[in-house]
Amino acid sequence: MNDRDLREDLAAAYRLIALFGMSDLIYTHLSVRLPGAGNRFLVNPYGYLFEEITASSLVEVDADGHPTQPAAGSVNPAGFVIHSAIHRVRHDAACVMHTHTLAGMAVAAQTQGILPLNQISMEFTGHVAFHAYEGIAADDNLSERERLVRDLGHHTAMILGSHGLLTIGSTVAEAFYRMYYLEQACRIQIAAQSTGAPLSLPSPATLARTYAQFANEADKGQLVWTALRRKLDRDQPDYRD
Repeated sequence: MNDRDLREDLAAAYRLIALFGMSDLIYTHLSVRLPGAGNRFLVNPYGYLFEEITASSLVEVDADGHPTQPAAGSVNPAGFVIHSAIHRVRHDAACVMHTHTLAGMAVAAQTQGILPLNQISMEFTGHVAFHAYEGIAADDNLSERERLVRDLGHHTAMILGSHGLLTIGSTVAEAFYRMYYLEQACRIQIAAQSTGAPLSLPSPATLARTYAQFANEADKGQLVWTALRRKLDRDQPDYRD
């Protein structure tokens, strides 16, 4: 994909994160790697609500989150620490998404991670990394960057303890698909736990079979992404501006 296509994809992702109630005012980031040399990325301008993001407002930054060209808005370098750490090491992570949702943070406050309470949850159970909370991510904490990448390992989703959720993907579509359904798994878990009723868990064999079925799907969210882009084109076409 060229730079313009990636701008429109990432702007669409910001709008969709807001649309589905996964934003946190002006905080958190979604980032995507630009093609070519130099480790360039697109990220949101600091101070904008996700529902305000457009393709042209996205800021091009280097691997440390510093703008590489004049931009309409500034960037919060400290907020990009998590993204830069992963982009540096995981070359399959073209897109990194991080959220602070109520359900995600509630599960991030628990010790057992994602429970296999529903078919949606079973796509993630046992396959979500965990990084323990070390305080607000600071741009000078290089040692935490190393631990964060180590904890992520080969996984494509991670719970940041006492913090929130993170997903990666080879495309914006893939990272969004994972974030949407990781969020749904967290919402299901909190809803089920809130009833106070005993929780029903499937057998290990069923879990393994269900995970394999999800893993064998070739679509990786592309059909969903195409449908969501059509929705934005109808309802919020200015995201392309």
